[in-house]
Amino acid sequence: MSKTAIYPGTFDPITFGHIDVIKKSLKLFDKIVVAVSDGENKNYLFDAEERLEILKNALFKDLKMNKNKIILISFKSLTTNLCKKYKSNIILRGLRAVSDFEYEFQLAGMNRKLNNNIETLFLMSDVENQIISSKFVKEIIKLNGDIKKFTTKSTIKALKEKYE
Repeated sequence: MSKTAIYPGTFDPITFGHIDVIKKSLKLFDKIVVAVSDGENKNYLFDAEERLEILKNALFKDLKMNKNKIILISFKSLTTNLCKKYKSNIILRGLRAVSDFEYEFQLAGMNRKLNNNIETLFLMSDVENQIISSKFVKEIIKLNGDIKKFTTKSTIKALKEKYE
């Protein structure tokens, strides 16, 4: 039986930290649903369609990852509803630092209350990528800084086009 995990996030934009989590999860699961949140309570630089395109280019063109193992979607529903739709009982979350833990712990608890069959699995990116955040990547590129250590070539291109 195929085992699928849901990896929800804003991915605004995707970073090497996100990519580490995806790579590690592919060692544990047959399929990963990378789900781009399209909630209205956030101020996104890229809309959901743009973020999906950036993910597609980063994962499949830049990194040549296996398209048969990664499903890219956007969603506006509860993550627990995505789990039901994709027949998954695993939500993947990335942790960078202790500061992420409190929020992620609360989120995992709420998801568990919504559906007690769902487990949240926390994965850490590699040490060199733990400091990377989408927020900092956007700030650095906006100030004409070099972000090639933080994200893929196609993502850098999309960011530069957005800030031109």
